[in-house]
Amino acid sequence: MKRLLRDPVACLGFLLVVFAALVAAFAPWLAPYPDDAFDSHLLQRLKPPSAEFPFGTDYLGRDILSRVILGTRNAIAVAVSVVLASMVIGVPMGLVAGWRDNWLSDVLMRVTDVFLAVPQLILALALGQLMAPGLTTAMVALSLTYWPFFARTVYAETRRLRGALFVDALAGLGASPARILLLHVLPNAAPAILVRATIGMGFTILTAAILGFLGVGAAPPSPDWGLAVAEARQHLPESWWFATFPGLAILLLVLGFNLLGDGLRDVADPRLRRSRK
Repeated sequence: MKRLLRDPVACLGFLLVVFAALVAAFAPWLAPYPDDAFDSHLLQRLKPPSAEFPFGTDYLGRDILSRVILGTRNAIAVAVSVVLASMVIGVPMGLVAGWRDNWLSDVLMRVTDVFLAVPQLILALALGQLMAPGLTTAMVALSLTYWPFFARTVYAETRRLRGALFVDALAGLGASPARILLLHVLPNAAPAILVRATIGMGFTILTAAILGFLGVGAAPPSPDWGLAVAEARQHLPESWWFATFPGLAILLLVLGFNLLGDGLRDVADPRLRRSRK
């Protein structure tokens, strides 16, 4: 943590992520109009930013600031759920495939390569079209398309660690492969998994916003950032605030996760630390 905080860029990412997490946790209390964020108020539609509505109102008269704040909870919930589900699928697959060179390893890695060969957004769109639009659909589609990244990361780390002296010593002492993998290889691969998870959260938030923009993700009246940008297209450039503030929210949160992930990568990789010294 001390090494991470010495990096000003990583600190900026950390502060952005913490700020977003706090906003998500206290969203109902921070939003100026939490009860009216889902209802139509046509008499105050498309009002520009003012003291009453700091971010203006949308085409249904809803307070954009309240919807951006409430949308933070949805964005982080999607990111955390997708990354955790992808880890549940990809991490065990990477451990099993990387431990031995046999037919099972080849099959698992070829399946992973097939998923990696198809662009994640295209695959997520295809899966999303098979299900009803909604936040759950976006989570399922993104989870089924992001796990290969964890599988590849853990596969590479397991192959690197399986020839280490401590692994040979454990095998010589009679430790089972499951014990070696779960109690010794997996903890040593944890930094790489953590970096992949942090960067993956930013990428997931961006992809979920794209799905919402294309009508496959969150459905109205959900306070989704991507959906808000899609709804604002018909009112540009006159009502510029309608798309600007949800877009800035996506930018800042994705930037925060990416900067934090880069900082964690530098801290976790001793070779990068030595090269900087």
